[in-house]
Amino acid sequence: MKNLFPVVLLILFAFSAHSQQLPFRLEELTAPDFIKAVEKSSKTCILPIGVFEKHGPHLPLGTDLYIAREFALRAAEKEYTVVYPWYYFSQINEAKHQPGTIAYSPELIWKALQETLNELARNGFDKIIIVNGHGGNNAFLNFFGMAQLSERRSYSLYWFQPTDDPEVAKKAEELTMHDPFNAHAGNEESSVLKSIVPELTHLERAGQQSGVDQERLKNLENVYTGIWWYAKFPNHYGGYGTKANAKAGELLINSTVDQLAKMILAVKKDEVVPALQKHFFDESENPLKTKQ
Repeated sequence: MKNLFPVVLLILFAFSAHSQQLPFRLEELTAPDFIKAVEKSSKTCILPIGVFEKHGPHLPLGTDLYIAREFALRAAEKEYTVVYPWYYFSQINEAKHQPGTIAYSPELIWKALQETLNELARNGFDKIIIVNGHGGNNAFLNFFGMAQLSERRSYSLYWFQPTDDPEVAKKAEELTMHDPFNAHAGNEESSVLKSIVPELTHLERAGQQSGVDQERLKNLENVYTGIWWYAKFPNHYGGYGTKANAKAGELLINSTVDQLAKMILAVKKDEVVPALQKHFFDESENPLKTKQ
């Protein structure tokens, strides 16, 4: 029994140290610990954004929520930052014809996002990183980001935009199959979900509907119209998810998480964006005095 005593002490010490670790999930922090978390994070927070929408016949409605938050949580384990809970006030008008879609008005999604950022800033965060899991938000977030220049902000907003690693994509494809469309609930996204929530990923149903591009606007060259996604993928399914697997998903997740962890560190150290913003807003208040 004497020989076991040091082992027991070591286990108890390790358990105690783990239990005292400061959570990075915002919802798990007590108010006093929140103050510590703001400082430990270098006043940096991640806002993972998703939506409720159909993802083919085989993936859950919250697919984008699962993906965005998983990326954020894994990256926060590598580089401490506070991670906001699931956020689903997104642009998803293109899927209103499908069951389970929660499509808020353009006015509401704009106001909700702006007020969320304002509240995070009021609570001490100087730098906020958006991790977007929903492709339907891309145009909205681009415009929203530019609109941040409409008035002086007390924070800097950054949008994480990962790049595809060709080697990782090749290895993932070798583990699954070539997906010529792979746009929405296809090979890659299905593999990622198979890794994150395998119990909610029903690959046996992936072949029940078509994910093939219908090309219904091919006669219109040099044209943009809001109905473009519906014209291409009316089933709200783009690609083939039948051969997806968790191993391929892990490769894809790890590649993205590594990029995000590096970005968090870079954002923490960044002095350029805050300084440029201050200079811009100072000049904007009296443009006639801006050096020409």
